[in-house]
Amino acid sequence: MDLNGKHIVLGLSGGIACYKAAELCRALIKEGATVQVVMTEAAAQFITPVTLQALSNRTVYGSQWDAREPNNMAHINLSREADAILIAPASADFMAKLLHGRADDLLSLMCLARPIDTVPLLIAPAMNREMWAHPATQRNMAQLKADGTHLLGVGNGEQACGETGDGRMLEPQELLQDVIAFFQPKVLAGHHVLVSAGPTFEAIDPVRGITNLSSGKMGFAIARAAQEAGAAVTLVAGPVALATPRGVKRINVVSALDMMDACVSQADQATVFIATAAVADWRPDTAAHEKIKKDGSGLVPQLGFVENPDILATLAQSPRAATGDLFCVGFAAESHDLLAHATAKRARKNVPLLVGNIGPSTFGQDDNALLLVDANGAREIPRNSKLALARLLVADIAKRVARQSA
Repeated sequence: MDLNGKHIVLGLSGGIACYKAAELCRALIKEGATVQVVMTEAAAQFITPVTLQALSNRTVYGSQWDAREPNNMAHINLSREADAILIAPASADFMAKLLHGRADDLLSLMCLARPIDTVPLLIAPAMNREMWAHPATQRNMAQLKADGTHLLGVGNGEQACGETGDGRMLEPQELLQDVIAFFQPKVLAGHHVLVSAGPTFEAIDPVRGITNLSSGKMGFAIARAAQEAGAAVTLVAGPVALATPRGVKRINVVSALDMMDACVSQADQATVFIATAAVADWRPDTAAHEKIKKDGSGLVPQLGFVENPDILATLAQSPRAATGDLFCVGFAAESHDLLAHATAKRARKNVPLLVGNIGPSTFGQDDNALLLVDANGAREIPRNSKLALARLLVADIAKRVARQSA
């Protein structure tokens, strides 16, 4: 549970998006957080305190005059207990109130009274597209950010008023991922990480090709972990049916040549390259323009093959890698003798770190076990979820990059 031990104050200001706050509250708790709900009077017009009380298993607060607090200072007591205050939804009016330091209800009082250095404020805006685009709202957003507020952005789509555009509150699962990411150590802040993931597909004809069993899950988990760690992340993905991690730029490719072109073009901006993709070693020398059909003769079509370029070796031997400006990490998916093959591959590719795993036991799975091989030897990371492993790997890479830059 990624939020285990965290106490979140979930604030609701007025807006139809309050209905999403119920699911968000539940999601935060399922990830291990405790949640204290505070609502404005306007929010109670859209969803009842009883609903949030049932979901949070805590009394909901709505008034600064709440007599349940012995010292009548709910705005002090509630804010001091929090690891973060999350306002979702945050209306245009409430954001303007925060900007000017107005405190005429419990929620705004609490935001103003919170210890800024220890209790961060996260806001998830929700409003009509015209309200969102209004210069006043954009000025307010910019100033709130300058004041240290963490803005979670908005979604685009149909709105309750019937219009379509920016301004929707993000979906509960998106907000959950953003909150989880907020608490992750920002060990790669200022870095740009390039990740390749998934299989490649080498066409034989318009309907057939050569590929492999890589699901891309490990690479996508690494992209998410790198983004959580504060890096700008570009993900070059082969043909997989996985959702793009929040905040990650994705480039879809099909073949090894496509992946090579994408990685080389993006590497100039990257400081770290993590090659998790299972790239086909060979491709047919010629792809037929039409489907190759059986003719009843029993003869098998003869296919010729050519070797695909080595993406990792190409970038590892680039001038930026030689000067230490690009830290390259390779992956090896083996079927046996993992240590021997991973050690040999690291030397052959000339990379500082090679991560090995047994392909048949991890392809398509949600968990994995890793072997980290460098010039000093090897270290095992025991089986765990791919996201947990990705976070451990990203933290390890961050230390190596820092040492290299020192």
